[in-house]
Amino acid sequence: MSTQNRRSSFSSSTSSSLAKRNASSSSSENIGKATMAKKRAPLSNLTNVKNVANISSRSSVPSSALVFTIFHVKEIENRVSSATKISKAKKGPPAGPGSMGLARSSFPASLNVKSSALIPCSKVTSFPRSDEIIPRTAAISAPCSMDISPSKSDGLSVSLDETMSTCESFKSPDVEYIDNNDVLAVDSINRKTISSLYISDHEEKTGSICNRDVLAEMETNHKVVDIDMNYTDPQLCATFACDIYKYLRASEAKKRPSTDFMEKIQKDINASMRAILIDWLVEVAEEYRLVPDTLYLTVNYIDRYLSGNVMNRQRLQLLGVACMMVASKYEEICAPQVEEFCYITDNTYFKEEVLQMESAVLNYLKFEMTAPTTKCFLRRFVRAAQGINEAPSLQLECLANYIAELSLLEYNMLCYAPSLIAASSIFLAKYVLSPSQRPWNSTLQHYTLYQPSDLCNCVEDLHRLCFDSISSSLPAIREKYSQHKYKYVAKKCCPPTIPPEFFLS
Repeated sequence: MSTQNRRSSFSSSTSSSLAKRNASSSSSENIGKATMAKKRAPLSNLTNVKNVANISSRSSVPSSALVFTIFHVKEIENRVSSATKISKAKKGPPAGPGSMGLARSSFPASLNVKSSALIPCSKVTSFPRSDEIIPRTAAISAPCSMDISPSKSDGLSVSLDETMSTCESFKSPDVEYIDNNDVLAVDSINRKTISSLYISDHEEKTGSICNRDVLAEMETNHKVVDIDMNYTDPQLCATFACDIYKYLRASEAKKRPSTDFMEKIQKDINASMRAILIDWLVEVAEEYRLVPDTLYLTVNYIDRYLSGNVMNRQRLQLLGVACMMVASKYEEICAPQVEEFCYITDNTYFKEEVLQMESAVLNYLKFEMTAPTTKCFLRRFVRAAQGINEAPSLQLECLANYIAELSLLEYNMLCYAPSLIAASSIFLAKYVLSPSQRPWNSTLQHYTLYQPSDLCNCVEDLHRLCFDSISSSLPAIREKYSQHKYKYVAKKCCPPTIPPEFFLS
């Protein structure tokens, strides 16, 4: 059948623009176009259910109808393009496929069309390919005539960009519409798309969610707050912090001094002399601005040395400055020189005496300078106590440090492990700041490995030290923590008693 015969059979239904097309086109080109369209598998079977019955396959469409369809779509493209430009000018440039989250969709291969109407999408009988994305919002519109500009369509329709077509045989129109009757079909496509893309139905809460509220809710539900979530700060060692403190807990018993060396070893010194020496060392550490770890290590070296060596009271201060010099070399960036330690003793000891005592201490301790102190555990436990606070509580930290340093003066506190003193300091500090609230929670119990009942005796001894420090003759620690940089925590009023129910597990 020639092209002219085909045109004559459809002359009554084609528009004037189709009549102006070149009548001398060869039949081979038309057949080639039909063949090209036939080779491409249809994405879906869209039909005009108002006028024509559904067509089950592409082979059932007459070749004449197929050729007319090609010509008709080209005419639609030409007539709609100008209207689309106006629509795009009003609405702004259309979003591309990437910005809208949409992929191109194939135009149907089998169409039964009218000559003067843009056919609405009526039925979707197949699903899109797995690599295609379909918008979740169903576009609804009524059938529209070619005489009406797409830019003047009713507000119920949604315009889709021409870039949503991947048909290689011919170009889809700039504007497509989805019929009201296609809601169920679109819903099925949505479900298919959601399953393919693993789109979650969970909707995030709008607005900023306060991290403090989340952590507070965890503690209310007796859940442990993770204090090792900050992986950006290398000093926190979040990756292996738990392993570090597990090792410190295991090794603290190995580096502890004897708890009865004053009664069994020492004959010329007593606990009061020891307290006077440590009170003076607190002033030295403040004078030279040494870090707190240096003071704690100094006391540890002194007690470990006195646990096995008889000391004359005239040389007790020499032992103190020698141990502080060793601790400074271990902890400080710029440790004080030997001459400075001689100077602070008012040159009571010569340089050679300080160096000899340093050598004696190092040899007796077998150069095992690393020792877990109360300060080591206090850093960890303070972070656990501040688990529900977005900003660190300096008052809690300073008050816990003040209580822990008071324990250095007391010889009887040697019977408690450093980790136990640190945990008890946190307990008492939280109670002083908030007497009406329980100071212990599941987070502290998890990270300290102590239950409230384990802290009872140590907390009571620390509580007594806080009361006695007001009238103590050794004021160095109290004066230190009465400064502004330590938030005046030494001046805080401590409650006279601690409720026994706070120690119940």
